[in-house]
Amino acid sequence: MAPHRILIANRGEIAMRIIRACAGLGHDFVCVHTAADAASGHVRLARELGGSQSLCRIRSYQDANELFAVADACGATAVHPGYGFFAEDFRFARRAEKRDRPLIFIGPSWGVIRDLGDKINTKRIARSLSVPTIPGSDRPIFDEMEAVDLAEAIFAFQADQGITEGCVLVKASAGGGGMGIEDVYDLDTFRSVYRRIRNYAKRNLSDEGVLIEQRIFDFNHLEVQVAAERGGKNAVHFGTRNCSVQSLGRQKRIEVAPGFDPASLSYAFDAAGVLGAITSHSVNMSKAVGYDNVGTWEWIVTPKGDPFLMEVNTRIQVENGVSGVISRLRGRPETDRGVDIISEQIRLALGEPLGYTQDDVRFEGVGIEYRIIAEDPAERFTPCLGRIERFAWKPEPWLTVYTQVPTAAGGEAYEIPMDFDPNLALAIVWGADLAQARERGEAFLQNLSLGGTDTTGAPLRTNLAFLLARTQTILHF
Repeated sequence: MAPHRILIANRGEIAMRIIRACAGLGHDFVCVHTAADAASGHVRLARELGGSQSLCRIRSYQDANELFAVADACGATAVHPGYGFFAEDFRFARRAEKRDRPLIFIGPSWGVIRDLGDKINTKRIARSLSVPTIPGSDRPIFDEMEAVDLAEAIFAFQADQGITEGCVLVKASAGGGGMGIEDVYDLDTFRSVYRRIRNYAKRNLSDEGVLIEQRIFDFNHLEVQVAAERGGKNAVHFGTRNCSVQSLGRQKRIEVAPGFDPASLSYAFDAAGVLGAITSHSVNMSKAVGYDNVGTWEWIVTPKGDPFLMEVNTRIQVENGVSGVISRLRGRPETDRGVDIISEQIRLALGEPLGYTQDDVRFEGVGIEYRIIAEDPAERFTPCLGRIERFAWKPEPWLTVYTQVPTAAGGEAYEIPMDFDPNLALAIVWGADLAQARERGEAFLQNLSLGGTDTTGAPLRTNLAFLLARTQTILHF
C-alpha cells in the first residue's frame, strides 16, 4: 500500500495510539493540539516520531473548518477522528469524502454512520434481521399521548411479569455515553420526563427523536468488537468484553475480555451460549448492513441470560485495546501478544482486505482495562482538577499503560486541562486466566504511584481505590 499522510483529529491517549499505529504501518501523520494541550503526551510523541512538521496548533478540536484547513495545508490524504468529537458525525465523514480535496475518513462510510447512529433506526434494522432488541419503540416518538400509551403498556407488561416496581427508560435516540436518558417509575412523572428529554435532544443533538423502552435492572453490559473491510462483505469479530463496572452516570470504568468466563465462574444460564449468540448476531448484522470498518455492537444481558442489542457504536472505542490483548491471528506472529485493532482500522479504511477469516482468529487469556481518572467516586464520581506531581508504575510484560500525562516519562508536573474530562490513563492487564488477570490487576493498582494536589491545594482524588475494590468481582453476575 502506498503511504498516506493522516491527519489525527483528536488528543490524548487515543491520539498517541493512532500516532504509533501510523508509524508502524509506514504512514506519515500530522497531529493537532490546542493551547490547553501543549504539555500533553500526544504532542511530545508526535514531535518525537514525526518532527516539528508533524504538529499543528489549532483553536478547537471541534472546529471542522479548521481541521480541514489543516488537512489541506499539510497535504493530508486521510483523517482519523479517534473517538468523541467527529468520530460518529456522518456529516463530517461525508464532507471529508465529497469535498474538492477529498480525504479518506478512517471509520465506517458516512451512510453507515448515519443509518446506525440513530438508535431507533438501529432497532428497526435489528428486528428485521431477527436480532433481539429491548422491548419498546422502534421509531421516533414525537407525540406525547402516544408516548404515554406506550409507557402504560410497558408498565402493564412488567406487572404481568411479576415485576413489582416497574421502570420505563426514556432516552434521546441520537444520544450516547449515558447522556439524554432518564428512568421513570410511574406514569405520573412520565410526561414531564418525556418533555425534558425531547427538549434536551432538540437543543443538544438537533434531533427530537425519543426512544421509550423497558428498563432492565441487574443486567451485564457486553460488547462485541467487529472489524469489516470496505464493501462490507467480509467481517470478523474480536470477541466480547464486559463493561458492567460503571460510574453512576453509566460511564465505563473497568472493561474485561472475554465478556463472561464460564471456565472460572458459575452462571445461572448458558454463558458460553450467550457469547456465541451475540457474536453471531453482531457479525451477521454487520454483513447485512454493509458495515465497512471497526465498530462495536453493544448488548445487555439479563440475569436469566436473555441478550438484547442496545446500540451500535460506529467508531473505535476507548476499550478496543482489551479486546486486542486477548486476540491472535493465525499466520501473523506480530499478534502473538495481541492484535492492534487501531492498526487494523487504518488498514481497512485505506482499502486493504481483511486477509483472514473468523477461523484465523483465536483468543487467549483474560484482559482487564482500567480507566484511571481524577474523580471522587465517593462524591458521585465528581471530576477533580489540579496538578499531577507523581505518576509512575513498574513495567511488566503483561501490562500496557496508555497515558498523555508526561510525568510518566519526564518527571515534571502536569496540569489537568479544564477543557476536557480528567482522564489520566488506560491500563491494560493480561493474564492466562481470570485469577491471574485479577492478581496482576491488583498488583498494578497497589503499586501505582499517583499523586498531586487539586485546585484548593488538597491531595488530588482519583478512582484507584474504587478500581481496586471492584477487581475481585469482575465477571460475576
